[in-house]
Amino acid sequence: MNRKFSLAALIAITAALALLAAGCGGGGGGSSSGGNVSALPSSSCSDIYYEGSGKPDYLIASDLPLQGSGRTQTVQMTEAIKFVLKQKGFKAGKYKVGYQSCDDATAQQGKWASEKCSANANAYAQNKAVVGVIGTFNSGCAEIIIPVLNRAPGGPVAMVSPANTYVGLTHSGPGTAAGEPDKYYPSGKRNYIRIVAADDFQGAADAMNAQQLGLKSVYILNDKEAYGLGVATDFKNSLTQLGLKVAGFAAWNGKASSYTGIATKIKASGADGVFVGGLVCENGGKLVKDLRSVLGTKVTLLAPDGFTPISAVVEGAGKASENMYVSVAGQPNEALGDVGKKFVKDFGATQSGGNVDPYSSYAAQSADVLLTAIANSDGTRSGVTAQLLKTKVTNGILGTFTINSNGDTSSNPVTQYLIKGGKQTTYKTITPPQSLVSKA
Repeated sequence: MNRKFSLAALIAITAALALLAAGCGGGGGGSSSGGNVSALPSSSCSDIYYEGSGKPDYLIASDLPLQGSGRTQTVQMTEAIKFVLKQKGFKAGKYKVGYQSCDDATAQQGKWASEKCSANANAYAQNKAVVGVIGTFNSGCAEIIIPVLNRAPGGPVAMVSPANTYVGLTHSGPGTAAGEPDKYYPSGKRNYIRIVAADDFQGAADAMNAQQLGLKSVYILNDKEAYGLGVATDFKNSLTQLGLKVAGFAAWNGKASSYTGIATKIKASGADGVFVGGLVCENGGKLVKDLRSVLGTKVTLLAPDGFTPISAVVEGAGKASENMYVSVAGQPNEALGDVGKKFVKDFGATQSGGNVDPYSSYAAQSADVLLTAIANSDGTRSGVTAQLLKTKVTNGILGTFTINSNGDTSSNPVTQYLIKGGKQTTYKTITPPQSLVSKA
């Protein structure tokens, strides 16, 4: 998922909140749960969820934006994590594990907020009972949290994301910033993995989708932020490799009141497709509306996972979103294997309407991966992290995959969703070849 934050502000934010975090990292404001395990602060986190025998030995936390347009999606992800914990009897091998769900969003912004990500990171690092974090949803928030956990006492602290796609979190490439990814790992050791495809895969898959749709000339927009620019660059490079024309490469301002000007330029270019790199929560609905009003329905609109949840696109753009393609790194639930389909069925039975968001399957797999790392560890933070980087899953919820030394998964499907009748429908899943990805 998307990344939108200037690392230049990271040091200032972390320093400014250091004293605050020091005052709440050990569990002030939250419920206590026996032994040396104290809750994370209630200002951001739920009470400890634990139904095992005795008291938990350790805590894991999830860090997700639980306010704003995507709340239904992320709240269900926390329920999926709870579901896995309950199935495991709140055990990771010989260790008993409790869980807290933490919010990295604010009501004012309606999405993740840098100050919340920084405060949460410091709270996790300073609470010695926390041995792992599931998250984040947005890559910009991960950019803030990873280095704090990387230099945590007794650490680094293990972190596994079910949703981050920004390339620079794990490896370098076109569209990444100078010093990435090493600047996120000040200790020199990796502590972060993701179980979804990075944007070099997503950009390549989106370019392949454009080719398969028969498009000849695509105009590419980006929001000038690292995520939007990065995925747009990956898409552009792959598009060129596939022999399609790049009709233009331009920025759009998420705070603009109108986009008819840029839509008029796109129309003049003769493009038969438009790729929008950026976030739906940054006025994306208005952008789609204005593009449609000028370009009509014959020009195909494509967007990456910054335009999720897709319900937010429909809400913001209305009928203008019809027949728009939105990609999401990962498999749809119907493409999962037997273990994954059983999870969807069993977990769906606990949800209103029985609907399971694809990200919930990824959250559940993240929880399982983290619990396995804890079970195989010596019980120390650094021990859990070492095991996390050795992750090998066979016939899991997401099938079979491994994690490489960068923290990237070996399984890289990207699903294209089509908005039809105002609803999200699965169009196709594309796993681009490494030969194309390497040139993205």
